[in-house]
Amino acid sequence: MKAYHFIPAKYGLENLKHKRLKIATIPDLNDPFELLCLDLTDKELRIGIMAWKREMANKFGLLCFSRTWRNPVQWSHYADKHRGLCLCFEISDGIAQPVVYSAKRSIEEAKQLLCTGTSDEEMIKKFLTTKYSHWRYEQEVRVFARLEELDPNKEMYFCDFSDSLKLVEVIIGAESTVTRKQIIETLGSMSSIVELRNARLAFKSYRVTTQRDKKLWT
Repeated sequence: MKAYHFIPAKYGLENLKHKRLKIATIPDLNDPFELLCLDLTDKELRIGIMAWKREMANKFGLLCFSRTWRNPVQWSHYADKHRGLCLCFEISDGIAQPVVYSAKRSIEEAKQLLCTGTSDEEMIKKFLTTKYSHWRYEQEVRVFARLEELDPNKEMYFCDFSDSLKLVEVIIGAESTVTRKQIIETLGSMSSIVELRNARLAFKSYRVTTQRDKKLWT
């Protein structure tokens, strides 16, 4: 499947140069309800889930993508107010998990968890991919990654581009000063297999679309 990763220009160019994406850690995510899709009224369950969340945060991170690049809100929030980039990847089947959006936190699964503990793999996967319904506009898909090798210079975790996470396109934001020449030079040997697109704001709708006037490409 194709999936899109929004990013400020500075970090996007760094990622292209080093052919990798930063793995987001759970504490750094912008939704405090991550992994907390359960009804936690029960104190015992609440204590257990919070401990489990801390355990998961030490082991796993994630790569966050969207199924669309056309939403202007995402460009504003994650790509420096349309001044950044959107990187399009072809992701192998079974790796990307679509996020499910819900208006309510589960009571029945909370009760079930009290009886079974946090070892049920399918249930854990559901917790990791369930978010509050107001995030639905993001159309998010997630790739989970183990936190194994810390970059000593950046003090961050990264995931290398690969056959299962293949960069296929770079979209330059409508307000970006990044040029096509910069992207081509940064991509190096990959420039021949990665498409480039300049974005612009649509004329008739609240969408981001392709700039087709080549005189306006930079």
